[in-house]
Amino acid sequence: MPTFASYDGTVLCYHRKGDGPPLVCVPGGPGRASAYLEDLGGLSAHRELILLDHRGTGESAVPAEADSYRAIRLVDDVEALRVHLGLDRLDLLGHSAGGNVVTLYAARHPDRVARLVLVAPGWLATGLDFTDAEWLAVLHSRADQPWYPEAYAAMMRREAGEETPANRVSSAPFFFFRWTAAARHFAESEQAQVSPEARAGFRADGAFGDPVGTRAALRRVGAPVLLLGGDIDPAPTPRLLQEFAALFPDATVVIQPRTGHIPWIDDADLFVDTVTAFLGPG
Repeated sequence: MPTFASYDGTVLCYHRKGDGPPLVCVPGGPGRASAYLEDLGGLSAHRELILLDHRGTGESAVPAEADSYRAIRLVDDVEALRVHLGLDRLDLLGHSAGGNVVTLYAARHPDRVARLVLVAPGWLATGLDFTDAEWLAVLHSRADQPWYPEAYAAMMRREAGEETPANRVSSAPFFFFRWTAAARHFAESEQAQVSPEARAGFRADGAFGDPVGTRAALRRVGAPVLLLGGDIDPAPTPRLLQEFAALFPDATVVIQPRTGHIPWIDDADLFVDTVTAFLGPG
């Protein structure tokens, strides 16, 4: 697999899939290797996906400094990858927690972003408000599902600090419209793909820098931005995505129907059509 040395000498791995203009993809988790993205539901038929393994995950090396797992430090890895690829500007996609990283990247390097795709993005880097009541309302809206009692109990255990692999799998149906074999595989494969150290370090003290400054900096991002979310995603909700989009000068929100937190699994065709229409021919 291709590798490059990042700013501090840590050797990071990335994976190439598909053909077409490059799209650099930053995974979430946090601390999950990029393997879970697979080919993003067939997006590799239209774009060459450059799938970055964050430091300490997948085939990337463990860094010498644990504080380099923080989201704000991962921005420097994305910039080092851009330089390594010899690209003047990036088409850039971030999923879930990775949305924080690419948002911070755009704030710091606005002239290096050609187009930005935020898929069910994390928002902590922006400091936007999201309440427990809003989150719980989405959970309770699934109460008619047969898996709800077990999944809700597991989610509440996680909220109480029991962030175990078993609780993550048991609560996973909330993140999908349908609890299919593909959804179950996505959830059950997580443990083997996650670095506990990278996950913990991602949100360590100072991980998101200065959210007020970040919000101000995003006003200077001239690149078009797509925020794509699911209509039943517990977080971010459609309401939150609209508020997120307002931080950018040129942003579009698409809420994919009958979809949760991983839209390319719930409806791959619609996901691919939406993203390719936004990215254009390259």
